[in-house]
Amino acid sequence: MFFVRMLWVSLRSIGVLLLVGMSLWAANPSWADAVDPYVRRYLRVEESVELKLNSEGQTRSFSAANLSSGKRFFEENCKNCHVGGSTLPDPTVSLSLEALKAATPPRDSILSLVAFLREPMTYDGAEYTYSCRQVSESWLSDPEAANLAAFILRAAEKAPGWGNTTF
Repeated sequence: MFFVRMLWVSLRSIGVLLLVGMSLWAANPSWADAVDPYVRRYLRVEESVELKLNSEGQTRSFSAANLSSGKRFFEENCKNCHVGGSTLPDPTVSLSLEALKAATPPRDSILSLVAFLREPMTYDGAEYTYSCRQVSESWLSDPEAANLAAFILRAAEKAPGWGNTTF
């Protein structure tokens, strides 16, 4: 009986500690912005990286936390059709840097990729496409959309196998 009581007290204590820990985590959003290990290992980002902002060659700095935020959105909303940078609805067009550059208009900069997210067009730019979801500003703010674009572009630059069209 003594051991059962001690076990019950121990389990209750663990439950209380878990609840307190979860409350602290929820109250401190900086813990939720932790850097994803994939960003460090495969995208090779520890601090900040410069990524192409527009077709004029301007760049913008993105932190590892920015890229991690973009990765989280990608995993929650884009990965089903774009696993590993491929494009399941059209396997001949991936999210590789070469394919993004060859699109009309090119989608190899933060602003051009965000423009595509806001109004998805076919690869040749001839018409709107419904094979990719439109990402409205009410769903994803401009800074968050830029983080998503930054994740995609950095993955296209650095992630092994990203956008591979041969399996």
